[in-house]
Parts: sequence; structure tokens; C-alpha cells
Amino acid sequence: MTTEGKTKALETTLAQIRKRYGEGAIMRLGDSAGLDVEAIPTGCLALDMALGIGGVP
Repeated sequence: MTTEGKTKALETTLAQIRKRYGEGAIMRLGDSAGLDVEAIPTGCLALDMALGIGGVP
């Protein structure tokens, strides 16, 4: 299978998954939906960074 064929197959599969389960069910690495979530800091910088949004939502 060529690279072009693999890319087309991947796009088709992603489209089918999105159609069945809805947008945001699957995405490519690096794509993001970009939600703006407010967070309450825990007071522990390492934990806030691990949570990824700077605290507890």
C-alpha cells in the first residue's frame, strides 16, 4: 500500500469514528479541541502541572 493509500485509509477511518461517536472522540496527535477550563490551584506546583490545567477544575 502506498503512502497516499495509507493516508486516505486513515482519513476514512477517522471520519467513520467521528460520525459514529461524535467530534472529539478521536483526533491526530497535536490536534486539540482547546477547551477553556477554570481551575483552582492546589498549592502544589508539581500536581498543578501534572493535571495540565494548573489546578483542579
